[in-house]
Amino acid sequence: MASRRVALKALDWVAFAERVPPNQKSMFNALKTRSDAISAKLASLPESPIAIDWTHYKASVAKAGMVEEFEKKFKALQIPKPVDTQTGDINAQEVEADKDAKAYVEASKDRIAQYEEELNKFRNMIPFDQMTIEDLNNTFPETKLDMVKYPYWPHKPISEL
Repeated sequence: MASRRVALKALDWVAFAERVPPNQKSMFNALKTRSDAISAKLASLPESPIAIDWTHYKASVAKAGMVEEFEKKFKALQIPKPVDTQTGDINAQEVEADKDAKAYVEASKDRIAQYEEELNKFRNMIPFDQMTIEDLNNTFPETKLDMVKYPYWPHKPISEL
């Protein structure tokens, strides 16, 4: 069981180490050393606790009934195991994070396609030193002057002087 306990909680230390910032490497190494020491200690423990030899104690203890009382109380003792209440929440968060990541990847693919179209436009346009004003306005419509909004550009109308 000790090996099953360790295998159940195994960490991918290589992937973990890749995400550790350089200024925290010493703390990461201390954590890994401590974790390895605890794992080794858990692995050395037996799968089930060692059985108590009650007959030996009955022969050794002088007071009658004391060992039987301890044995009865020991067998009646039930140690509750902690209930895992967080795994469901963590799995739900993981599913939500996966969904968000997939949506982000799809949005990124759309942005990449848009940027590729824009890049092709720049690759296929006339060089700036050979452009006329009409070519510039056709290639970049945002540079075209709005004569309705700014009829006297670059000058102010006389009424505003």
